[in-house]
Amino acid sequence: MDLRKVKKLIELVEESGIREIEVKSGDEAVRISMGSQRSVSELGLEPTTTLTNTVAEKPRDHSMPISRIKAPMAGTFYRASSPGSDPFVEVGDTVEIGQVVCIIESMKMMHEIKSTEYGTVVSFEVEDGQPINTEDELIRFS
Repeated sequence: MDLRKVKKLIELVEESGIREIEVKSGDEAVRISMGSQRSVSELGLEPTTTLTNTVAEKPRDHSMPISRIKAPMAGTFYRASSPGSDPFVEVGDTVEIGQVVCIIESMKMMHEIKSTEYGTVVSFEVEDGQPINTEDELIRFS
């Protein structure tokens, strides 16, 4: 896997607020996980470059207004892991930091979108199976 592509993935993960992403291409794979210390060499890739950035997690101030989860990439929004499965979250559910709240299918890969804050789901801003663009609002929670 091209080091420039890996660096671009790191930038996308940092900008999107997602906690972890794994990309496979043929027999090569790279996993970028925010909040742990893991390097490319541990994944069997060269040269050694740190793929992670330590993030201090702070409990959400529950007096704050509505928060939003936005799409980190373009693709198709899904509320459940497969057709007929229960949705990851429903309106009224309390979500924890790191909890999967939806998935986005992009470039024939499924990407789990995880909450970066504590809160209660208030609404879904897109329909299940709907095409979305980067930065589209997906879920509101308080």
